Amino acid sequence: MTKILIIYTGGTIGMMTDPKTKTLKPINFEQIMDNVPELERLNCQIEVRSFDDIIDSSNMNPDIWSELAGIVEKYYDRVDGFVILHGSDTMSFTASALSFMFENLAKPVIFTGSQLPISAIRTDAKENLMTAIEIASSMKEGRALVPEVGIYFDYKLFRGNRSFKYNSSKFEAFRSPNYPVLVESGVHLRFSENYILKPKNEPFKAHKNLVNDIAVLKLYPGISPKVVDAILNADARGIVMETFGAGNTTTDAWFIDCLKKAIDNGKVILDISQCKVGTVELGRYETSKQLKDMGIANGYDMTYEAAITKMMYVLGQEQDPIKVARLLETDLRGELTWY
Repeated sequence: MTKILIIYTGGTIGMMTDPKTKTLKPINFEQIMDNVPELERLNCQIEVRSFDDIIDSSNMNPDIWSELAGIVEKYYDRVDGFVILHGSDTMSFTASALSFMFENLAKPVIFTGSQLPISAIRTDAKENLMTAIEIASSMKEGRALVPEVGIYFDYKLFRGNRSFKYNSSKFEAFRSPNYPVLVESGVHLRFSENYILKPKNEPFKAHKNLVNDIAVLKLYPGISPKVVDAILNADARGIVMETFGAGNTTTDAWFIDCLKKAIDNGKVILDISQCKVGTVELGRYETSKQLKDMGIANGYDMTYEAAITKMMYVLGQEQDPIKVARLLETDLRGELTWY
């Protein structure tokens, strides 16, 4: 029998309505188990680690990600896979962060949660939890079928660092527009093995040093020099710049000068698109050629969540801005596609 560790951090899946206040309050994992007796029928051994203080996902931060990475590292040689129960609001951030923090991962780390509490009559929690465990325990010739960090929601498993939450009211809460679904759940589980990462035959490492000295510059028509200057001169080593279309920005001289000044001061600027589908193509249009020439890093088709957490990870590994920019443009964990 395969061994699965469930890490319970919190989220809607572990909530129950207080009969007096009618508000949602967290419950412990034993109460979750009471609502899913079918777990005993799964052909795997389940162990559980619950956070002492159940966390609303809006309060997630790099310290908690490091704690999660430490738990996975501690149990890595003891179990065959991991299921992490997590609130959906920041799940893509946490899944993206852990994907970068885990080097040479050869076991499944599957995130799941729900849009309705597990005690609700129409809950999506039971199916999400049951299937996430089944995927995490799926083996072929003694090896995990999904040796990467993924998010399972509403009958689909997405690569964690390719996903984002797009809907707060449907069971179909997540999408991955720039990369195919890894597993689809129907009568049978259908694994798209060609799209799943192949593990390297090297020792697993958990990198727990993240640097969150990051600012975000989201462009819009008419953005003022004062706003741009304040963001670019913030006390941050890295800046994620959300641009138009294929990575384009205004070509006004004041804006280009601000970017050049920031880079000259040792800041790293990563260009990602505000579009959810498609990729940044620096140099394709005149409006982005200057960005490429001055050394702004190309984010290609990375999600916002992947860009933020990758920046945190890379800044924790390197000090040299040129090396940081080079790593940001490199596909480390299947988070981007070169075109």
